[in-house]
Amino acid sequence: MTQIELRFNMLEDILAQIQKPARYIGQEWNVPKKDFSNSAVKFALCFPDLYEVGMSNLGLRILYGILNNMPDAACERFFVPAGDLQELLRQKSIGLSSLETGRPLNEFDLIGFSLGHELDYTNVLSVLELGALPLESCLRGHKHPLVIAGGPCVLNPEPMHEFFDLFVIGEAEEAIVEIIDTYKKFRERFRSAQMTKEELLVELSGIEGVYAPSLYEVTYNENGTIKEFSPKFAGLPLKIKKRFIRDLDTSYFPREWLTPYIQTVHDRITLEIMRGCPNRCRFCQARSQYFPYRLRSGDNILQLACDTFKLSGYEEIALGGLSVSDHPDIEELLKGLIGLFKAQGVAISLPSIKPKTIVGSLSSLIATVKKTGLTFAPEAATERLRSVLNKNFDLADFLETLRQAYRSGYQRIKLYFMIGLPSEEDEDLDAMIDFARQVSDLRRQERLGPAQVNISINTLIPKPHTPFQWLKMQDLESIKRKHAYIKSKIKSSRLELNLHNPYMSILEGLLCRGDRRLSRVILAAFRKGARFDSWMEHFRFDIWMDAFSECGIDPDFYLRERSREEILPWDFLDTGITKDTLLSDS
Repeated sequence: MTQIELRFNMLEDILAQIQKPARYIGQEWNVPKKDFSNSAVKFALCFPDLYEVGMSNLGLRILYGILNNMPDAACERFFVPAGDLQELLRQKSIGLSSLETGRPLNEFDLIGFSLGHELDYTNVLSVLELGALPLESCLRGHKHPLVIAGGPCVLNPEPMHEFFDLFVIGEAEEAIVEIIDTYKKFRERFRSAQMTKEELLVELSGIEGVYAPSLYEVTYNENGTIKEFSPKFAGLPLKIKKRFIRDLDTSYFPREWLTPYIQTVHDRITLEIMRGCPNRCRFCQARSQYFPYRLRSGDNILQLACDTFKLSGYEEIALGGLSVSDHPDIEELLKGLIGLFKAQGVAISLPSIKPKTIVGSLSSLIATVKKTGLTFAPEAATERLRSVLNKNFDLADFLETLRQAYRSGYQRIKLYFMIGLPSEEDEDLDAMIDFARQVSDLRRQERLGPAQVNISINTLIPKPHTPFQWLKMQDLESIKRKHAYIKSKIKSSRLELNLHNPYMSILEGLLCRGDRRLSRVILAAFRKGARFDSWMEHFRFDIWMDAFSECGIDPDFYLRERSREEILPWDFLDTGITKDTLLSDS
């Protein structure tokens, strides 16, 4: 019996003892079959959360398809095991293994993580530890895989710099192929210790968009701010330029949609119709992440919809993008999708949409297939605060859109707001509740009964590469006071309130606004037991505060207002939107 067969037999015994074993068996519909042993490069694609979360991530699906379409590469998936499986793996001294062939993580050449949320950082360390790998990059040598990260969080990679050999800044579709080709060229020399890891990282740093943090050093002023960020060697770029795909129509899209055996968080096909955003909201980091604004053509979208549906059979297709109702062909696109899928009863859904009168006709189109809720993001309930945010939200268009939506059969509306905005007063919080009541009552005015309104409220986090990046973040006590104030104003069962955990917001602010000194804090929190920090039932804010204290780092330093002249930890990244442009918008 081979080692792989023995490993599967051990895992089979374990799966009978845990919840949701289908998370760990792989073999989903449309999984590619690659020859692992004879592949020149073995790539482990990791998502730092549970399987059902990771399999809802379009970026992971795209990279998985690209890598497995390379004839000399094999890509296999890893997700974070739930607590019950983690405990059993440790008890039985079994390492983390891939879904496809059960290979241990440390048998791969390259390990790639998608970092979509700062509160997943300790899960990265869980995967490395369960895979029997040293957590810190400096402790991994030529016998170990290179560990890479990409995704939205790497717009400030510094807090995780100790754990990764490379970061891919921006969109990875082209960069990952170049990394594989370069690694393949030097693999034998590196693996046989004829080439140092540092020498290999220098070679890989020649790829646009690739940042190797160990090749750069940072010095600090006495007040803790950054004095200088500089490369250690001549020839390394002073600024890392973000990668992006220029033509979405010719870019790879996973037509052979992997179909899990269990329900995932977004159990549907997601069709990406655009990247970037034509709007310039001052709080939004996603504009910098996905800049510039690009569109997929209607014909391409319809063809992708047909192909993915035929190969998956999903009953819902969601259109993906930062502002899908801004797509110039959105109405014709929806008519085409409904014409293709109405007979099969497939629902067509959109994320948050803009309140333009045309959306009313869009909502009636969608309602002919399946009546689902509509989501809007006014972000603030007063025109004064929307102006502060540079949020384009026309109230008259919004109300007309709602009337048409209600007439089309809609009963539920979701509204996204933020608190902690510059110049915010209690009157602005009152306006949120009044706004939601008006949304509900408008349906009654149509003689249809009041609408059910879900109010989702997040705290503003002044994120890197936004015009708000210099602002002070609201402190914990202020957030808690505003939460209590809003709760006291909700009197109607028609209004459902969802307040984001204030402690999570503070931690997210610390990690996204931090510098490379926070790697010590993340490691300390992990060793104290921090896991699944984005899950309420696992989140422990006290552990994180203990970690800050142990490391002698004041968390308030990272939430403070920043000087316009200060070197920010992420200033070495070129997103395509200059710092001067952000300053002029701030």
